[in-house]
Amino acid sequence: MTSFAFRIASLAAAAALAACAAVGPDYRQPPEALASQPAAGKPFAEAPANAAPLPAHWWRLYHDPLLDKLVEQALAHNTDLRQAVANLERERAIEDETAGARYPTIGVNGGPSFGHVSGLSLLQKGYEPPSTFNYSAGASLSYQVDLFGQIRRAIEASQASTQSAEAALDLVRVNVAAGTARAYAEACSTGLRLQIAQKSVSLQQDAVNVTDRLQRAGRAGAIDANRARAQLQQLNAALPPLKAERQGALYRLATLTGALPQDFPREVADCTVPPRVAGVLPVGDGAALLRRRPDVRQAERSLAASTARIGVATAELYPKVTLGLSGSSAGHADGFGRKDTFAWSLGPLISWTIPNTGVAQARIAQAEAGTRAALAKFDGTVLTALRETETALATYARELDRRAALQASRDESAKVAAQARQLYQNGRTGYLDSLDAERSLAASEAALAASEAQLADDQVVLFMALGGGWEPDEAHLAQGSTPASIKQ
Repeated sequence: MTSFAFRIASLAAAAALAACAAVGPDYRQPPEALASQPAAGKPFAEAPANAAPLPAHWWRLYHDPLLDKLVEQALAHNTDLRQAVANLERERAIEDETAGARYPTIGVNGGPSFGHVSGLSLLQKGYEPPSTFNYSAGASLSYQVDLFGQIRRAIEASQASTQSAEAALDLVRVNVAAGTARAYAEACSTGLRLQIAQKSVSLQQDAVNVTDRLQRAGRAGAIDANRARAQLQQLNAALPPLKAERQGALYRLATLTGALPQDFPREVADCTVPPRVAGVLPVGDGAALLRRRPDVRQAERSLAASTARIGVATAELYPKVTLGLSGSSAGHADGFGRKDTFAWSLGPLISWTIPNTGVAQARIAQAEAGTRAALAKFDGTVLTALRETETALATYARELDRRAALQASRDESAKVAAQARQLYQNGRTGYLDSLDAERSLAASEAALAASEAQLADDQVVLFMALGGGWEPDEAHLAQGSTPASIKQ
């Protein structure tokens, strides 16, 4: 018993040693990574923006209940999200499989049989062994001692891969929310542009009617009448593309929310007011952006997984130790339970295939190269995130300037149209002069509507670049529910 206790203590000591040893580098975000540089966290260069934090659900800044409803439906039923959820579930199952190597393995076997052993030498003497019922049964317990941390590193890599899949799911959430808001804004903006285009068609029809009357009165030539009708047809030709653009946005909105294209939300089809957040937008700074963007987190977790795989490859240079306990019983069925039918053993099994150093080192080199590639991808993702945000801010700022100029132009055209209308009503000018002023006003309104549409789209693109929209509801957090996307 003393000897047996000593063996158990030795095995326990080996297991304790395994808990504190692991070959390969421990992961920390590299200090040379761009995300570790202070410059990456600075405020953005472009305005209009402030350093106020971006709200978790940025689309609520529009104060549009219909948009809130559509985004909620998309986050619940979008097919890309369902695929990302399935991919995450697969990664979690792989993580569970990898983690199973930490635990002992139990095996059992056994079964009855009928027959006899070979009796060839006895048959030559005229004796045949009797056939009897026999049995065999056995059980084994084995545990691999992770002396060099190969299992631990494999678990680290699997956990990082799972976290990368969680970030990928969050990235899909960002794209789905932004895509839904963008399709909604496009449908409403196109509705506004279509409304103004139809107004221009109506004004040009009035011009054609006036020109026809003047021609019949001998006060206008055929050239003027033909020119007016050509202008009318040109304006009519602008309507079908706008209608197609609006319908395409409605179909896209339907599929984003998980519905068939023909089941698009009918209430959006009549929308003519594009959503837009007034005032300065809250965008935070570079540090908040890099913490929030799921693709940055996904790349960082992929780097962590690649680093852990270096340890997995390095551990192939060292032996594996497995502790085993086995017991068995075999014999004739009528002797079941007798002491002489039992056997057992306890001890370590050391397996070490003397490695081909070239192959093992090549695998380590592959893992190290993969880590360098993952670091480069991480840096590239950081640069892309910063570039996309700065570009979106610059585009939005310049479109605000353009809209201000178009707004001033529209206001001046409105003054001219009002003055021309007043002069015509007082009999001091002809109707065509008033109609030309109205058409100029309609053209200014069309240009302003196009700018409003561009601003609505630019805002959504900016919000998408900022990477928000995947965060959980505060109500869920208050109830103690932590979504899978933010578990660490």
